[in-house]
Amino acid sequence: MAYTLKKFVLEKPTLAFRFLMDTFEIRMGEAQKMIDKRRVFVEGEQLLKKSTVIVGNISVVVFEGESRGLAPVFETEDFAVFEKPSGVMMHPRKRSDGYTLNDEIKSLYGNDANAAHRIDKSTSGLVLVGKHKQAEIELKRLFATRQVQKSYLALVHGKMDDVLMIDEKLKRDVETSQIRLKVHVDERGKFSQTKITPLHYFKDKNATLVEAIPYTGRQHQIRVHLFHVKHHIVGDPIYGVEEEDAERFLDGTMCLDEQITLTHSSRLLLHAQTLAFEYKGIFYKIASQFDAKIEFYTLMKG
Repeated sequence: MAYTLKKFVLEKPTLAFRFLMDTFEIRMGEAQKMIDKRRVFVEGEQLLKKSTVIVGNISVVVFEGESRGLAPVFETEDFAVFEKPSGVMMHPRKRSDGYTLNDEIKSLYGNDANAAHRIDKSTSGLVLVGKHKQAEIELKRLFATRQVQKSYLALVHGKMDDVLMIDEKLKRDVETSQIRLKVHVDERGKFSQTKITPLHYFKDKNATLVEAIPYTGRQHQIRVHLFHVKHHIVGDPIYGVEEEDAERFLDGTMCLDEQITLTHSSRLLLHAQTLAFEYKGIFYKIASQFDAKIEFYTLMKG
């Protein structure tokens, strides 16, 4: 379990955020965030105000990384690159989420280490991690200013012959969908651009391996753009299936056999393949060793 409950007896009245700073050796902002997230309890009651003076029995919910041995594929003094498996979340949203990539990051590099960007739980591939706070800030700045070039590999339904530059605005689908995270093409949305290059057509499966380069970083961008051009990604349990089926998948009530029947794979066949960026005057281009042509072909069923 990534989250654990730690108990303390505080004999001297102390400001709550000061107690957290001293106990866990963290900055004031991090201490205040723990209180904001309702992770501190005094005599069994949830602490709501950061400036409260506390004393007595204190309980704190803390994240403790539990490694499963996933090592980085590349690292420097300031950052590391991991290959996240499909089905593993970036970080836990609640105590019951269990193992996430954050377990490995915190286990190896401590509490100040964090991922500089995100990829979906269902997507596998490269994730860039800052080993300390300053590296995280700089790497996130590179992503925010579009100075990181990313490419993905995907297996899509149907035959694609030509390179496509998809310029379609994307918007969270809160009006017509009951799925909060679902996105769709909408003129009222944010500018989004993806370049799709066909790499190999598998005639026996009527599917095409493509390279996808997102020039913007919208949620589900590649998945939605490919769905929009009628070539949705094999194994996608949200785009390309009925909404009630997508809801059952997200709720965890869909069995694996049904998922394979509906989506033609046990997982989303999308992989973050390369990362390219300049950091401290050095240009890095990191490529995954994942063989999508073989792996995705094997994973596609029916």
